[in-house]
Amino acid sequence: MNDLYLTDARQVSDATALIATYGETAAAEAATRADRSATIGNAIAFCRWRQIERLIEVMAATEACGTIH
Repeated sequence: MNDLYLTDARQVSDATALIATYGETAAAEAATRADRSATIGNAIAFCRWRQIERLIEVMAATEACGTIH
C-alpha cells in the first residue's frame, strides 16, 4: 500500500462524495481528475486527487491496511 497523506478534512469529504456519486468507480474518477490536473499543469491538484484516490482505496478495503498493533 502506498503512503497516505491528508492535508485537510476536505479530502475525506471529497472522497465520501465521490463514493456516493460513483460507487465502485470512485477511485477511477479521482484518478481521472488527477490526470486532468496534470494535463493542465496543476501539480497541487494532481497530488490532491491522487491522495483522494488512495484514500478511497483504503476506505473500500475489506482488510486492515498497513501495520496492525
